[in-house]
Amino acid sequence: MVRRARLRIAVTTGAIITLLVMVVGGVASTVMTRAQDEQVRRELRYGAARADLSSPPGCTWLYAPGVTPLGNAPAGFPVRADVDRVRRTHDAVERTVRRDGTVYLVRTQVRADGGVVQAVFDMRFQLADRTHLWYALGVAEVVGLVAAVGTGVVLGQLSVAPLAEALGRQRRFVTDASHELRTPITQVYTRVQVLSRQAAAQDMPAPHRDGLALLTGAVGRLGEVLDDLLLSASLTAGPARRAEQRPVDLVALARSVVAEESDRTRDGRLTVAVEGPPYPLYVEGVESALRRAVGELLSNAVRHTPAGGRIEVSLVRARGTVGLTVTDTGPGFEPAAAERLFERFHHGGAGGRYGLGLALLREVVTHHGGTVAATGRPGHGARFTIRLPEYAPPPAADAARRPVRTGCGR
Repeated sequence: MVRRARLRIAVTTGAIITLLVMVVGGVASTVMTRAQDEQVRRELRYGAARADLSSPPGCTWLYAPGVTPLGNAPAGFPVRADVDRVRRTHDAVERTVRRDGTVYLVRTQVRADGGVVQAVFDMRFQLADRTHLWYALGVAEVVGLVAAVGTGVVLGQLSVAPLAEALGRQRRFVTDASHELRTPITQVYTRVQVLSRQAAAQDMPAPHRDGLALLTGAVGRLGEVLDDLLLSASLTAGPARRAEQRPVDLVALARSVVAEESDRTRDGRLTVAVEGPPYPLYVEGVESALRRAVGELLSNAVRHTPAGGRIEVSLVRARGTVGLTVTDTGPGFEPAAAERLFERFHHGGAGGRYGLGLALLREVVTHHGGTVAATGRPGHGARFTIRLPEYAPPPAADAARRPVRTGCGR
């Protein structure tokens, strides 16, 4: 998030400075072009109406009957069609002629003495000035862009530094607090489990046993939230976990997660099936984090699927990605609520829990360069799909291929 904020500030600053340079350049070019055009036309009209035919102004040539053009006069003039037209209509004619790599402005008119004169102005110097201006603007644009990038980087660092420091402190606090709380909560959880078993063995009253069971579940969920916080903090650290990344067979991982949940699915009389290709599908990442993500999807499906329902876990390869989809026959959800399911501490409805849950799932998948999406309809179950970039496995890994269809029945 901090890197994105810095990049956004740098890009915005660069874009603003670049736009300003372009606007200033455009205004300067427009003003100069109009000024040159007005000056050239004034000189051309003066030359055609009053200038000495034998000594025209600079960059101008005058053509009239009985007058010999200067030796440096451009070829192809006068324009006979304009001369004939002016003789017929007595109306002045102006045109632009492109010839010999330059531009000539030509004006043909009748003078006060009745003679037809054609004035030709060579605009090569004006065009050269405009080219030089655009070249200078281009250099200024490059310099401005470099300065804008440097300024944006500096501003980004100065602006985001407090945010980065605050996030770092928050991450360290969460990590430290989670670590400090994990040991006592584990001890409490173990003690509550022992008390619950003792209560059952000693045939204590049902309210006592039920209360201990509820306490055991609550402490267990608190431990899960702490694990989520620790994983979220470690993911936020980013580069610190790069050393843990390695190729992970998502097919084998899914089978392992399903096997770990076999007791819960059996107790809930659920059928769980894993379907995929008869060979590994590798992604690169942190195996423990990916296991937690897949486990969250399966646990979410188990919580929301009624007794006798079915859960399907399918894996496919498509366009350089590996897709893992978990489909259940639970109550589903409103399509408009799909995005809210991934919000932190969102309550997933009946049977759901407050916590990081699916929000952590999205965080894990995003840090692995993937995406996660949820679809569903009330009464028609839910479907959650993870897509991760495929990792090309080493050749030796192709030999380790196992069947991937697994079923856990009632």
